[in-house]
Amino acid sequence: MKTWVVRFVSLYAFNVVVLFVLGALLPRVSVGWAALWAAIVLTAGTIWLKPLIAKAFRGMAAKSADQRTRIGEKLVQAGLVFIVELIVWVLVVVLSSVHVSGLFWGWVVPPLALLVAWLIYDAVDDRIEARAGGLYDRALGGRGKPAASAAPASPFGPPPTATSGRPEAAQRPAAHDDGLTDEQRRMFDDLGRG
Repeated sequence: MKTWVVRFVSLYAFNVVVLFVLGALLPRVSVGWAALWAAIVLTAGTIWLKPLIAKAFRGMAAKSADQRTRIGEKLVQAGLVFIVELIVWVLVVVLSSVHVSGLFWGWVVPPLALLVAWLIYDAVDDRIEARAGGLYDRALGGRGKPAASAAPASPFGPPPTATSGRPEAAQRPAAHDDGLTDEQRRMFDDLGRG
């Protein structure tokens, strides 16, 4: 879950910045504070919808790929990428308070700008997600596993614990580095079985 949350939040923050920049640079695109909601739509579209649409279009284009030249195939692929970006942009405009006017500056240029922005994001996403992961861990109080040398092992072994009559608790080691209480561990065990 942490990976999903970190990916969504880091892409969301990036998309907010991109939408503010689009609104500032393009005279026919009015974003303003709508960027906060529009970035949610844009992020969700990017993570879940964009791959599905791209796969469907690629499948349709692959049926006639042998009839095209190499340059023709490159043009078709570029056209498909633009259509996917356009669909995501239309969803952002329809599902948020972003306003556009003019065919070229409102509907053609923003999807191209989003494509350039996502290329930039792809180049730096590992660093952004690593930074967001660190912030996520800090926000949860640093409940990540401590380094092995941080806590010396007890020479007498782990302290005895009550198993509360549950076989899962008896199989677990007594010392835990995950920061969870026994009740939280039981809840996670129950989720895993359900």
